[in-house]
Amino acid sequence: MDRASGLGPSGQLVQHSGKRLRIAVVGSGISGLSAAWMLDRHHDVTLYERDVRAGGHSRTVDVALGGGRSVPVDTGFIVYNETTYPNLTRLLAHLGVQTKPSDMSFAVSLDDGALEYAGSGEINGLFAQRRNLFSPRFWSMLLDLFRFYREAPAHAGKLGLVTLGEFLAEHRYGRAFRDDHLLPMAAAIWSTPTPAILDYPAEAFIRFCENHGLLKIRDRPRWRTVTDGSRSYVSAMLRQFKGRLCLNRGVAEIARHNSKVLVTDQVGESEWFDHIVIAAHADQALAMLADPSEHEHEVLSAFRYSRNAAVLHDDAALMPKRVQTWSSWNYLGRRNGHGQTNDLCVSYWMNRLQGIDDPRPLIVTLNPRQTLRAGSVIDNIVFYHPIFDNAALVAQKALWSLQGERNTWYCGAYFGAGFHEDGLQAGLSVAEALGAQRPWSLANPSDRLSLPPLALDIAA
Repeated sequence: MDRASGLGPSGQLVQHSGKRLRIAVVGSGISGLSAAWMLDRHHDVTLYERDVRAGGHSRTVDVALGGGRSVPVDTGFIVYNETTYPNLTRLLAHLGVQTKPSDMSFAVSLDDGALEYAGSGEINGLFAQRRNLFSPRFWSMLLDLFRFYREAPAHAGKLGLVTLGEFLAEHRYGRAFRDDHLLPMAAAIWSTPTPAILDYPAEAFIRFCENHGLLKIRDRPRWRTVTDGSRSYVSAMLRQFKGRLCLNRGVAEIARHNSKVLVTDQVGESEWFDHIVIAAHADQALAMLADPSEHEHEVLSAFRYSRNAAVLHDDAALMPKRVQTWSSWNYLGRRNGHGQTNDLCVSYWMNRLQGIDDPRPLIVTLNPRQTLRAGSVIDNIVFYHPIFDNAALVAQKALWSLQGERNTWYCGAYFGAGFHEDGLQAGLSVAEALGAQRPWSLANPSDRLSLPPLALDIAA
């Protein structure tokens, strides 16, 4: 794309005359940081962040190991793979950030260990609970799992707005497969309670699973983690960023007047800009607008978010009861009278995920379902994750139509499936619409986003 042109609300080219623009970017997560990093080469950029640090979900904590040593542990973004995270892979290589292999094994523990298994494919993990060998319910779960792997891809492109719950019922998948495997796995992936997962569009769910190799027993993507924690790439990008970084200065209000944008921060200081890029959650973006249009309100209000408390600790009670089932991702649930779990509790075993050599288990648990052992808590934070129901998926298709209206641009992981690559693609696409250009080439660099055809042609 030519540096002096971008894409307007309907995908049409917009000329920027090549002059330097004053651009505000709100939010320094992967979307805002990538947009600011690219735009900074051609424009005067101010990056607002309400937190005392930049990075959003890329958050690394130093944990003391004794003897004066410490280890970096990620508490938000942890892993990626080179197949389905093409832009992130190239960004890390471009920045010279080192990565290493990780592991994405998965385990389920229900009702305090009444049912436990690890889905890594190893017999000792799958049947760590020996009575599973003789459980008709467990075998029906496995049979339905293989049937889902085999049959689900054939339905892609034909399901419209059918929900996952409706799809499972229509195709007679059993409760064991639904409640003991599929919903726990999906809840862990999207950090969303299981009842909300049933409302996800089946089309998007199956497509995501197929694209990420989750419908295969073998040849799944190989996962990696950033060697010194995800903050490494954040620091590398900030070292190259020459604009203004305003930490601990959230934005209170955004007002648009006569092709200019007035940004007022939370301490009451106001400043004029030519354009603004809002890289916050959709609901937060809407709340910042002093005068949202009817279209902005309709689209942005369609996105809901789940609140998840992430606690870094060393309490093994928040892992499966049987050590042989311990996996990288561990879903811990309690079933109700209908056999379903309503809460979301997932423990990430960081020793395995990030190759931490320490006898103490280092664990990040989302929404601990019990009080942790005294003295075991190392760190805690609250994250919000988008919920992708039908309303959100419909709104996604209209997101790009908001771009450039009254010199306002939006980006975030909610433009895609809610993951790091989605947020990165959204940030880079907005930067390119404002005349920048990413420093690498891909055949389909924005494949996770709902962009208009012209936008896709130009980005490619």
